Amino acid sequence: MDLDLIDVQFDLKNIKPRELEEAFEDPFLVRFIPDNDRSDGLVRYYALGRTVADRYLFFAFWTDGKSSRVVAAREMAESERKFYDRKYAEFR
Repeated sequence: MDLDLIDVQFDLKNIKPRELEEAFEDPFLVRFIPDNDRSDGLVRYYALGRTVADRYLFFAFWTDGKSSRVVAAREMAESERKFYDRKYAEFR
């Protein structure tokens, strides 16, 4: 799946495209139920993922099955990180 980062609305200096790709490829990625009550008709997903350098990221994206477009990305909050770590421990 291709990652579309053209004209993003967040700072790509703080979170590098490579880090977003790594978070998408995280085998323990936690993806939440889609937000489908949007007026524009797009389905937005929310996810928690970790990079190879152990950076924990929260991101929102939409996908059409062929490509994914990240619309927001940031460091995980402490509560999100704890949730991710609990889910990670369940898989190990």
